[in-house]
Amino acid sequence: MTTPDPMPPLEDPFAPAAPPLLGWPEQPDAVRLDMHLLRTDPDELYRKLRREHGPVVPVLLEPDIPVWMVLGYRELLRVTTDPNLFARDSRRWHSWDRVPPDWELMTFVAYRPTMLFSEGADHERRSEAIIDSMESVDPSELRAQCERVADSLIDVFAGSGRADLMAEYASQIPLRVLNRMYGLDDSPEIVQETVDLVSGNGGPEAHQNLLNRMVALLENARSNPGATNIASVLAFHPAGLTDEEILNDLLGNVYAAHQPTTDLIGNALRLMLTDERFAVTMAGGRRSVGQALNEVLWEATPVPNWVGRWASEDTMFAGRHIRKGDCMMLGLAAANADPDVRPDFRAGAAGNQAHMAFSHGTHGCPQVARELAENIAMAAIEVLIDRLPDVSLAVTPEELQWRSALMMRGVSSIPVEFTPAFAR
Repeated sequence: MTTPDPMPPLEDPFAPAAPPLLGWPEQPDAVRLDMHLLRTDPDELYRKLRREHGPVVPVLLEPDIPVWMVLGYRELLRVTTDPNLFARDSRRWHSWDRVPPDWELMTFVAYRPTMLFSEGADHERRSEAIIDSMESVDPSELRAQCERVADSLIDVFAGSGRADLMAEYASQIPLRVLNRMYGLDDSPEIVQETVDLVSGNGGPEAHQNLLNRMVALLENARSNPGATNIASVLAFHPAGLTDEEILNDLLGNVYAAHQPTTDLIGNALRLMLTDERFAVTMAGGRRSVGQALNEVLWEATPVPNWVGRWASEDTMFAGRHIRKGDCMMLGLAAANADPDVRPDFRAGAAGNQAHMAFSHGTHGCPQVARELAENIAMAAIEVLIDRLPDVSLAVTPEELQWRSALMMRGVSSIPVEFTPAFAR
């Protein structure tokens, strides 16, 4: 992490005046994000910022934390494909002195020794091991696991004729499936510990509880080389990962996978329950589940913004002077709606998978992880349709509330009703 020079050099009074640099902290047009508009109409917010400030905007996050928000699709491609200039290690940030310990984004931004924050050869080594471990997951077995988990959750509320599909279904599936992929069971205790960890509600105790389980999992993997779960693949991978690296990456992937996959399921269910184009699907067909997921990834992506990248040196970018140590916030949802690449945004994007929902480049979500997330979401929705074919909203669409978090976008609850059914 770099810090500003406390004693800047004296200026020559006879030297010609230099033009002002449009970088932090000398940034005259910085804007404070309108969090209400971000929650209620993010597309309008992105259009307004782009119209008034261009594709790269200086913004202030609460409380007065300066970042560059990258709105343009092409500009986002540039940032995500140049990891040497726009690096991933958040210790490069020169503004840590402005960040309070309880900052709401600390969980995602504070450096941890995981693959997510690694760079260069170390990142290549660790990401190769992570990708290989995910590729070891058998798609047929994953589908079967998802169906078993989904059926067990539906069994709990099927007889009541009512449910909250977020609390009782979508938020439960990713953790239970991920635990099984790791080699853990999906007992309620483990699920709750993981929920406490990723939500930040459990504090240090939740982290220690899950870490203890991961330590035991890794010890078991080391003693059973024939197992094919993710932990076992990492334990014996040619990259030679240390136990500390494996444990940090297992925990890091819990953070990275749970909430985005939960919101992918929830946002797709919301779309299918409120948009008449998908009414036939909810009545018993499967034709449009994949279309709904793709539309959500374009227009209601679960991760609309991501902090981020940090400039490794001074540079000019999109007409802006970016200083070494400046923070870049990736506007993934804004890039998806960039009029330069999607002039008619509301025309839809059927079949087009060039969205930025999973970011891009070496630090973007690996292709195999994207496929796992989409397959989990697909299975969750299809099982629900099969089991509860007449499921419908128990409230008006306008009553569904979006969470207002900057980096995660999903509905708080999805109250539904349906004809009571028997548990299987």
